Amino acid sequence: MNEKIFKAYDVRGVFPEEINEETAYKIGKAFVCFLKNKSSEPNSSKLKIVVGMDNRLSSGYLFAALEKGILEQGGEIIDIGFCTTPMFYYGVAKFNYDGGIMITASHNPPQYNGFKMVNKGGVPISESTGLIQIKELALADNFILAPVPGRKEKKDILPDYWEDNFIDEDFSFTIVVDTANSVSSIPIKKMLKNTALIHIFDELDGKFPNHEPNPARPENLRDLCSAVKAARADLGVAFDGDGDRIFFVDEKGETIKPDLITALLASIILKKNFKQTILYDISSGNIVPETIKKWGSQAIMTRVGHSLIKEKMRQENAIFGGEFSGHYFFKKSFFSEEPFTVLFLVLGEMKKSGNSLSEIIEPFRKYFHSEELNYKVEDAKEKIKQIKEKYQSGNINEMDGLRVDFEDWWFLVRPSNTEPVLRLMVEAKTKFMLEHKIKELEEVIKNN
Repeated sequence: MNEKIFKAYDVRGVFPEEINEETAYKIGKAFVCFLKNKSSEPNSSKLKIVVGMDNRLSSGYLFAALEKGILEQGGEIIDIGFCTTPMFYYGVAKFNYDGGIMITASHNPPQYNGFKMVNKGGVPISESTGLIQIKELALADNFILAPVPGRKEKKDILPDYWEDNFIDEDFSFTIVVDTANSVSSIPIKKMLKNTALIHIFDELDGKFPNHEPNPARPENLRDLCSAVKAARADLGVAFDGDGDRIFFVDEKGETIKPDLITALLASIILKKNFKQTILYDISSGNIVPETIKKWGSQAIMTRVGHSLIKEKMRQENAIFGGEFSGHYFFKKSFFSEEPFTVLFLVLGEMKKSGNSLSEIIEPFRKYFHSEELNYKVEDAKEKIKQIKEKYQSGNINEMDGLRVDFEDWWFLVRPSNTEPVLRLMVEAKTKFMLEHKIKELEEVIKNN
């Protein structure tokens, strides 16, 4: 087994070179043992494990092998078939199952696949909460077959998911939705039946022939932007490969940065829920904490990563959390991502105000924020050390990489976990300052 497929928050690799049926089989067995070790119920055959999958070409092969491992080890499978990751989280938490595995590589290209694992309540299993133990169990491959194999039952999650998340309100808006030929298309028509829907790349195709299912990359939003303008639609939204991220395009065909959506959602939520706690990740712009504090509420910065944010939300009993990557988390949704809640809140604000999406976002466009800029470096840690020395007069935050705040601007540099790359983000009060500071930082990064 290739140990490198075990990441900080999930398991992920190229099929079949890095992740394959044998890997899935062992992980299935290891997952049952892990849950059994945590459970006060010694009879593992009573452990009910939800298994869902995205529509990658390799997902069916991995499902069959994973199923074999779980059943042989005595676990019982709740097979929810093709689904989005939010539907998967919902299914585990709503029906109080013992845990679950989602077969997906999220936004990665089609040759990748992997597993997202959760405990009871849909709580993510990360490196710090169990992935290392599951890896060690799988590597040891020292399993004792259960005396009685487990059973499998099929369950359709969509009707319950729809009932608990659908907003039965007439939104007289034309919406273009791009699901990139992924499982994100499964709930669309049912969830958006009260809108004029234009659905592009809606057919399931695990080769993702039109573009990669990663809306964080501008090139993957070009078709959506063009379709919004061509249809004179009110807005466009794009989902990623497993449907846990949502990105917005306004009526002009212009993309909206996710932290502006976080700020908008915070203002909508806090109008009705006073003095609540809201989380935002370290990559988000200053408009987010400023908006939260404006409503007399607590704004808490977190590290990047959905598992970390969900854990912190539970600790703080936060009502909402937003991540610059397009993940949005809600307490009401078991502290998990719920993109349709995001969309319905935005549509509700547009309907109530009578303003377009660009108009309701405009008040939050206070700063100039760069895209994520990537630079190849030989030693990312040493380069961050050099940057820290140069900018030591600023307010230094080393929670996740290096963020340094000044009165009129800030920057964040973080090393990649998988390649010799340094990631840079910069925000400033003026466009001139933004461009100047990017060049200034690039000189330090590129200087050997």
